[in-house]
Amino acid sequence: MSTCNKHSSHNHQHGPNCGHVAVRHGEHVDYLHDGHLHHVHDDHVDEHVVAVSSENPAACTSTVNCQGHKHREGCGHEVVPHGDHVDYLVDGRLHHPHGDHCDIHGKLALGH
Repeated sequence: MSTCNKHSSHNHQHGPNCGHVAVRHGEHVDYLHDGHLHHVHDDHVDEHVVAVSSENPAACTSTVNCQGHKHREGCGHEVVPHGDHVDYLVDGRLHHPHGDHCDIHGKLALGH
C-alpha cells in the first residue's frame, strides 16, 4: 500500500487537453507542471518522482554537449523530478547538467 504525497493548493484540472506534458509513469499518466510531476488521484493531486532505475539511471554519462545551452529554471525545457534531483526534458530524454556536459538519464514515455 502506498502513501499519498499530496500537492497542496492545486486547483488545475489535469487531463488530455490541459496543456501540460503527459508522461506515462508506471501504469498511469502524470503531468509535468511547474517543475512537478502531478498524478491525479481521487479528489487530490499527488507529487510523483521518476525513480532512479536501469531505464532512468542517475550516473554520469559525459556524452552530450548541449552546445552552450545551460539547463536551469526558465531555460525553456520542462523540469522533471528524478530521484533526489531534477532533470530537463529535451526531445523525450532526461538531460542533467553536469560540469561542461549533460548526462543523459534515460527517456520518458510521453503522451496518453
